Amino acid sequence: MSPELIAVLAVIVVAMAFDYTNGFHDAANAIATSVSTRALTPRVALALAAVGNFVGAHFGAGVAKTVGDGLVTLPTGVTSLGVVFAGVLGAIAWNLITWYFGLPSSSSHALFGGLVGATLFAADGVVQWGNIIDKVIIPMVLSPMVGLVLGFLVMLAILWLFRKGQPAKLNRGFRWAQTLSAAAMSVGHGMQDAAKTMGIIVLALYTGGFQSDKTHIPQWVFWTSAAMLAAGTYAGGWRIIRTLGRKIIDLGPPEGFAAETVASAVLYFNALVLKAPISTTHTITSAIMGVGATKRLSAVRWNVAGNIVVAWIITFPAAAAIACLAYLLVRPLF
Repeated sequence: MSPELIAVLAVIVVAMAFDYTNGFHDAANAIATSVSTRALTPRVALALAAVGNFVGAHFGAGVAKTVGDGLVTLPTGVTSLGVVFAGVLGAIAWNLITWYFGLPSSSSHALFGGLVGATLFAADGVVQWGNIIDKVIIPMVLSPMVGLVLGFLVMLAILWLFRKGQPAKLNRGFRWAQTLSAAAMSVGHGMQDAAKTMGIIVLALYTGGFQSDKTHIPQWVFWTSAAMLAAGTYAGGWRIIRTLGRKIIDLGPPEGFAAETVASAVLYFNALVLKAPISTTHTITSAIMGVGATKRLSAVRWNVAGNIVVAWIITFPAAAAIACLAYLLVRPLF
């Protein structure tokens, strides 16, 4: 095999590993509220999330093109493949660190940070800072704000519409409704997160000289990325599920339904309309906070929320720093 082929295969393998860690790290995004409200059993919820992620991946081409072509520019060749390899390693390392501590940080921003950090060390690599600001930083700030406000407003609407209902009957109804909202959330997660892995693989194929179009996504890339994300999701991420489902606020079925519905809408709009790679973690977490604030501000455990926000802020630079170190270690191999 040629050095280029070996290097591309190495990047694909590490990208699949990232995809798997993304699945078990971000499984909580789709199912934490459904599990905590007992709308779904854990294994049923994970299976639903895995199927939804697999389906959603096939609608994420726009996000994949943004990741593969819109964030960094690398010359073709084996050396550049080492940059991509190190960037993905940085993202995997940060995913595992935050998973260990049960912090729902963003796998997406870990990937972006890792890619940018490694590219800064590349001789001819160029970080497209304008796109980073427009497609990563601004959505990173806006999507949680939108999730927070919409979560608050949607929950207020539910409370007003069903103010005369019987609590026991309403809880049963919303538990059924959560099956749909959790499925919608899972599909949205697939649109966003499997697409990011697809973008990395396409970047590797182009950089290695195996395709001339930076935006073309082969069918096998769709299927392998979707399958690996689904497998990781089914493996579960129980530490983070506990944080999202129970530690931020005590959720009931109406609150869970509202949070999942809002987060799904934000994910769909960004994936299908703006083609912006946003964080599913940021979106669902902020929606949960917004929903919880309708009870009373003290109902949200703001100390836990504060730890999560700190993890959000440091994810991009932390993954970038790890990727820089990884590049120094793997550079002799490429």
